[in-house]
Amino acid sequence: MNNFKTDLVVIGAGPVGLFTVFEAGMLKMNCHVIDSLESIGGQCTALYPEKPIYDIPAHPSILAADLIEKLEEQAKPFSPTYHLNQRVDEITKLEDGSFIIKTSKNNTVKCKAIIIAAGCGAFGPNRPPLDNLEKFEQNSIFYAVRDKSKFKNKNVVIAGGGDSAVDWAINLADIANKIYVVHRREKFRCAPDSLDKMKEIAKSGKIELVIPYQLAGLEGENNHLTQVIVKDFDNNTKSLEADYLLPFFGLAMELGTIANWGLNIEKNHITVDPATMQTSAKGIYAVGDIATYKNKLKLILTGFAECASASHDAYKIIYPDEVFHFEYSTSKGIK
Repeated sequence: MNNFKTDLVVIGAGPVGLFTVFEAGMLKMNCHVIDSLESIGGQCTALYPEKPIYDIPAHPSILAADLIEKLEEQAKPFSPTYHLNQRVDEITKLEDGSFIIKTSKNNTVKCKAIIIAAGCGAFGPNRPPLDNLEKFEQNSIFYAVRDKSKFKNKNVVIAGGGDSAVDWAINLADIANKIYVVHRREKFRCAPDSLDKMKEIAKSGKIELVIPYQLAGLEGENNHLTQVIVKDFDNNTKSLEADYLLPFFGLAMELGTIANWGLNIEKNHITVDPATMQTSAKGIYAVGDIATYKNKLKLILTGFAECASASHDAYKIIYPDEVFHFEYSTSKGIK
């Protein structure tokens, strides 16, 4: 067991968690960051690192992986300590108001305040109910695109009707030999402009829309796919020649141990005071997608503003005897 002590613990190393480290650092607060994934970045790293994001100020377009790289660089001057591939199992509040956090790797961190930036809690992909699915996972079946070059000159089956399915069909069309988009109905749940673009590419033959069909079976050799079997609603089947299958059926999310921490929970989200982002427990804050309040907008940029509010309020707990003098970053610089 390793015992640590710090000012602030950030739970979650996604984009909002990383920006929290920067905001806290600007206020001279030291941070330890805990995340259940093996690397920082949250969903941006685990699910769509090569997907462009369009609503980050000053970046007309930035890949999710590049955003995480820049946020890590921004936090680096404040020397955060990362505890990765472990979850928070217990939080104990001491008589002096500080906390002891115990992780699944038996590490303990004593801190004066906690900011939860855990997205929607633990998450994983919704897997299609297909025989022998596990055999092909990590070889031919992926739930996220981490390296587009893998699909160069390959036949790729994309299943799903949401933004991820449509966006990756468009993004891989110039790389892959052939893209099949399998969806059970004509209507897609995606941005209209993206749908129009996919249909325009389909006219060239680079994308083939396999509608209305759904996944029915897998065929292959040595744990590598050769065919994806699909069927329509009359149980008519056909085979699609495939090197890879990308099923995009959304995420299965759960709060995990967060649900047992005595916080006010509303529909798997933590209720906070939007003025301070403090939860029902003094000294514990929630920011980003996991936090909820009236008229909440689930946007990364909203989370960035929330972690600034939470950090400034946590400052009062960590430095109770100091008078805070607000300064713009252009005035104070990085110290």
